[in-house]
Amino acid sequence: MADKMFENNQVSIVGEIVSEFRFTHEVYGEGFYVVDVAVNRLSNYMDYIPLMVSERLIDVKEDYTGRFIYVTGQFRSFNRHEEKKNRLVLSVFVRELEFIEEIEEDVKSNQIFLDGYICKEPIYRKTPLGREIADLLIAVNRSYGKSDYIPCICWGRNARFVSGFEVGTHVQIWGRIQSREYVKKLSETETEKRVAYEVSVSKIDFLEDKENM
Repeated sequence: MADKMFENNQVSIVGEIVSEFRFTHEVYGEGFYVVDVAVNRLSNYMDYIPLMVSERLIDVKEDYTGRFIYVTGQFRSFNRHEEKKNRLVLSVFVRELEFIEEIEEDVKSNQIFLDGYICKEPIYRKTPLGREIADLLIAVNRSYGKSDYIPCICWGRNARFVSGFEVGTHVQIWGRIQSREYVKKLSETETEKRVAYEVSVSKIDFLEDKENM
């Protein structure tokens, strides 16, 4: 059953480490740390993706900044309570990793596959230039009755295709993880620059079954 859970949420990332490790939490004596990795997009824009790594996988006291790394794992979410409400925090939970000497030009450096259920009505819109966009929130089952909630963004005909999907629709998604900066208004006088993470969808299929959300 556990293997099945790993199959429905698969990520592979190749990138350059651009930060030191930061402690986040501990589970049964095992410490978990976050490190940021820069991943190149086709447009030469860099996505900065947080990796959640166990101290049992790597020496988290070392500074690996500038090293190239290949990781496989899952895109996971948890709710952090702040400012009197919950904030969805996303990172790549690393299952396996290895250091590499260089990143080859033709390597697929950022891939994700999700098998889950639409848990919020899709939001379809058009940009001022007429480009079609649809925002999805996908619930992907995890072990022990947990789920990860993954924001996804579709473009063009994919956006049109998903715009009529109902909550509970079973979908499979292929794409890449991307980062996006935005400004959060904290008060009338305060703002804060933040980074959001989402899956940019390249392909989406729907399956005929439904599941109660």
